[in-house]
Amino acid sequence: MSEKSSSSGSDEDVDPESGQPVEFGGVLSKWTNYIHGWQDRWVVLKNNTLSYYKSEDEREYGCRGSLCLSKAVLTPHEFDECRFDVSVNDSVWYLRAEDPEHRLQWIESIELHKAESGYGSETSLRRHGSMLSLTSAASALSSTSTSSFKKGHRLREKLAEMETFRDILCRQVDTLQKYFDSCADAVSKDEFQRDRKEDEDEFPSTTRSDGEHNHNNNGSKEKLSSPASPKVINGIDFKGEAITFKATTAGILSTLSHCIELMVKREDSWQKRLDKELEKRRRVEDAYKSAMNELKKKSHYGGPDYEEGPNSLINEDEFFDAVEAALDRQDKIEEQCQSEKVRTHHLAQVPSSDVFSTIGTHRFVSKSRSHSSSLSSAELFSASDDVHRFSAQVEEMVQNHMTYSLQDVGGDANWQLVIEEGEMKVYRREVEENGIVLDPLKATHAVKGVTGHEVCHYFWDTDFRMDWETTIENFNVVEKLSENAIIVYQTHKRVWPASQRDVLYLSAIRKIVATNENDPDTWLVCNFSVEHDNALPTNKCVRAKINVAMICQTLVSPPEGDKEISRDNILCKITYVANVNPGGWAPASVLRAVAKREYPKFLKRFTSYVQDKTIGKPILF
Repeated sequence: MSEKSSSSGSDEDVDPESGQPVEFGGVLSKWTNYIHGWQDRWVVLKNNTLSYYKSEDEREYGCRGSLCLSKAVLTPHEFDECRFDVSVNDSVWYLRAEDPEHRLQWIESIELHKAESGYGSETSLRRHGSMLSLTSAASALSSTSTSSFKKGHRLREKLAEMETFRDILCRQVDTLQKYFDSCADAVSKDEFQRDRKEDEDEFPSTTRSDGEHNHNNNGSKEKLSSPASPKVINGIDFKGEAITFKATTAGILSTLSHCIELMVKREDSWQKRLDKELEKRRRVEDAYKSAMNELKKKSHYGGPDYEEGPNSLINEDEFFDAVEAALDRQDKIEEQCQSEKVRTHHLAQVPSSDVFSTIGTHRFVSKSRSHSSSLSSAELFSASDDVHRFSAQVEEMVQNHMTYSLQDVGGDANWQLVIEEGEMKVYRREVEENGIVLDPLKATHAVKGVTGHEVCHYFWDTDFRMDWETTIENFNVVEKLSENAIIVYQTHKRVWPASQRDVLYLSAIRKIVATNENDPDTWLVCNFSVEHDNALPTNKCVRAKINVAMICQTLVSPPEGDKEISRDNILCKITYVANVNPGGWAPASVLRAVAKREYPKFLKRFTSYVQDKTIGKPILF
């Protein structure tokens, strides 16, 4: 996945004219759903809106979804260094960047757009003006103070006194200002008269008489001594005003002291009320967060955090309940399909002349579809003709299964009997490696009316696979190695919240001729994982590893008298062994519970299918 960005999320990405961040875009992986998983999408950040398109080329067709970032919550993932989530109410986008650096770049850009969106940002304050903010703050403070002092009568009285003192001080300041202005005017006039006298002494005046000059001189001298007298200028009692000013300021200080005392006395009660309000708010916020978490959990239960994985938010009980519910739904669907097949089968019976017609479809049987040719097909399942590049590996697997799989485990303490239903017994040996369950499983069963050849034939031949196998979504034969060995790739149905599994394996069928004439021959099908260039692992499925064997022996009881052997005289002893490495992160308890439930159902379903397919048909030994 590549990351292409049209700009970065730094402070340099702010338009100098508008003050808004410029457009930012690139490729991110977006979680779609549990079927398609992560998909690359072209994501654009513009005008405080996060939008995504299927690709950059499809932008002209419109976005596929968008989120407004004003109230968005940005959450970097705790464990995944490349992932971050953007949520608005109950809508969540799960996004993954190419690397941690690109994730940081996206987070910074989104935060920058949020900061410039007008919700409490510095730019928003500048845009709306400081006077509006101050007016709003003063209004809020005024209403808060008024509501807080409803019961503080004494405090209101003191505040009223403060208003009175303020008016008195204002009047005193005006009076003193007038006095000082008058004094300044008097000094200016005195200096002017003194300057004129000096000029007249140096240059005798011809325009004024001596008496007039002396009069002015006396007046000037009188002015020089008069500014100190408070009664000469406008009749202001400067001393009295100063005493009043001092008394007023003392009254203000005293009133302030009383106000402080009253506020200190009420501080405890205010603090208690505040604590109660904070506690009430905390409870409301906790309840809101809890409700939102539950809502998100229900709304986004199919998100990546609720998938199978090391950091899954689903505990083992919830995981098991979800898997069990999904399996129950699949069982109901299968029952409906089987009922429909039975009804269709009764409406169109197979003609009696077409004896063993199903076996005739076997790719290794001659086109004549005769019973004799089917019997002769046993000659094809010999090791001498089975030569291909995996021959040695197949031979080793066959010998190991013949040596160890047929051993009786009834008295082995390492094997636990988990299921016993009639002739069927299922054993399990608990093994874990690096936290992954690798429990070997072994089941024994006895089925009347069928032979080992018939059981292995229907188990191995892919023409009948989908008739009895209900867990497979699709499969195909990757390569045909020989007449009795093929490589198969199959995908199993998804059981949420577990990841989808696929498996690539070699399947070989073999007849093992008994060395002792008193012992029955053995038919065996072994399936074990291999690698192939035409079926490489993908990110959509977890590749499981298997080593499975179906081992069958036919026991014949002699018929009475000269009667021919019928299906009532045959019994197939089945030994089924499975060693499966599921991979992934599914809980051990869930895997063991599912295995305990599904393996017995598989054996009963498959053996019943073989019995139904062989009714009325010649015996294939």
